[in-house]
Amino acid sequence: MLNKISFKLIFTVSLAVIIIISAYAYFNIRAQSKVLLTEIERHADQESEIIKSSTKDAMLNNNRELIHKIIKTIGRQQCIHTVRILNKEGEIIYSSDTTVIGKMLDKKAEACYTCHASGVPMEKLPMKNRTRIFRLYPDSARIFGIINPIYNEPSCYNAPCHVHPRNKKVLGVLDLTICLKFVDQKIADAKLKMVIFAIVSILAISFILWFFVRIWVSKPVNELVDATKEVAAGNLNYTLPELGNDELGILSRSFNNMTKKLAEARLQLFQSDKLASLGRLAAGVAHEINNPLTGILTYSSFLLKRTKDQPELQNDLSVIVRETKRSREIVKGLLDFARQSVPKKNKANINQIINHSLKVVENQLTISNIEIVKDLPENLPEVTVDANQIQQVFTNLLVNAGHAIGEKGGRVSIKSSVLSLKPYGNAKVKQALCPKGHNLMDPVVKIHGLASIKMGAKADGNSGFIHLDPIYGKNENHYGIQMKEGAQLDLFCPKCQVSLIDKKKKCPKCGSPVYFFEIPGKGRFEGCTAKGCDWQFWQEIENEGAKDYIEIKISDTGCGIPKENLPKIFEPFYTTKGQKGTGLGLAVIWGIIDNHNGTITVDSEVNVGTTFTVRLPVA
Repeated sequence: MLNKISFKLIFTVSLAVIIIISAYAYFNIRAQSKVLLTEIERHADQESEIIKSSTKDAMLNNNRELIHKIIKTIGRQQCIHTVRILNKEGEIIYSSDTTVIGKMLDKKAEACYTCHASGVPMEKLPMKNRTRIFRLYPDSARIFGIINPIYNEPSCYNAPCHVHPRNKKVLGVLDLTICLKFVDQKIADAKLKMVIFAIVSILAISFILWFFVRIWVSKPVNELVDATKEVAAGNLNYTLPELGNDELGILSRSFNNMTKKLAEARLQLFQSDKLASLGRLAAGVAHEINNPLTGILTYSSFLLKRTKDQPELQNDLSVIVRETKRSREIVKGLLDFARQSVPKKNKANINQIINHSLKVVENQLTISNIEIVKDLPENLPEVTVDANQIQQVFTNLLVNAGHAIGEKGGRVSIKSSVLSLKPYGNAKVKQALCPKGHNLMDPVVKIHGLASIKMGAKADGNSGFIHLDPIYGKNENHYGIQMKEGAQLDLFCPKCQVSLIDKKKKCPKCGSPVYFFEIPGKGRFEGCTAKGCDWQFWQEIENEGAKDYIEIKISDTGCGIPKENLPKIFEPFYTTKGQKGTGLGLAVIWGIIDNHNGTITVDSEVNVGTTFTVRLPVA
């Protein structure tokens, strides 16, 4: 519990609250005490002035009995401790306590010290030097004392009863002491109330803090901890619930996105392992399987010809021949996919290749009542391709179109044409190197079915990776880092951390820094680091200018492909045919087209049809 972030947060804030409220209570009580003592001081000074005024006439007439009576009367008031009048020599002349009349006070005593500190009586004293607070006994209540000088006024030295010399300035001192028992009681009550207030405030703030920390911090953090444990245990399908729009909410969404990407990466790695295993398997058993299949097909075909007059045997032999051919096609598909050979390119007429493919599947399509519509203009420029591989592409696409239409009948259209395409939005990056020569291509994370360009990234205090679109000018990048629109990225090689930012160049479109990487044999590729800016520049490809492509569209009126399945159809082993397909046909097609520096795309609508578009460079 002591290691939990919620406890540390509550403890730290509570400690700060205790210090702040304690300091506030201390200074508040001190201020209240000072106010009360100031008020006592003012009240005592007024009281001493009243006593002087009350006894003035009696003193002028030397009516000592009246003076004693007045002082005794005042001394009996509540909170008044003593009232004394002393002459300049320190003798007590009048006092509410008659037992001390006539006694001499030590000039070092509390009532005399301030006036006689310098050895000469002072005529004028500031208020702070006229007051004192003391205790008669260590356990007794405090007493507040104030002295008020009695000055020699004209009415005094001109009085007929007794005459004081004119040169005398101070005739004596009125000393008034007041008990502070009730004041101390009020201060004690105030301290108690302040302590209670401080304790209640601290408990209330701690409870409120605990309540909201539990909701806003502890619960989300615990869910994040549980999620990391699940992922560590291998459960990449675990997702966090929505945790709000604060930093923890952003973290939860990033976590879910991370686990999703990890799951996809794990699946792709699994697929890669399967492909590697398949390649080894296909290479190892190709001859072992093909040789027996060839023998079975040869003898079953021979027997089929010799048993024309035995219908029952003919049916069984036909099944053997058909299934043997199907097995041979499966093995051929595995070999084609696992060991895609380097194309042997030569000049070829694309329309001739299309017509050869149509002859292979024409009978099959005709049997299924499928109409073939051709739009193959003459005088198309020749293309440099491996004619056998390209024929395999068209044959597979036509066969797939027939399967999509089925036995209900329909139409397959095939059209060829020439178009000129600029490199921007069409050229592909197949290799990318950092300045130190490390490969930046990531075959695990694909965009448009192509390996993406992986870079380390930092932005807004966050770090992670981004995967750049390998199609020059498309900018459908995958950001594995939280950042605002328009925020600038600091990009670097994920292997050696060397910077991929050109510090001497700025984006001509928005002024942001520019990233770069090298493409072997194709020069330098540049782009803007700001998210949302689509500026890119590939000098070598731009210098080549627009290129001519042969575009072939193969359309069908079949069942169509759901939009959510379109991104998956070129993945190995993905099939919508169930047990009838291996899921390798389109993957093989993709590999062949990519090896010819071409592109293949698909558009489809359920119950309307599908169109595959193949583009092959003319040069």
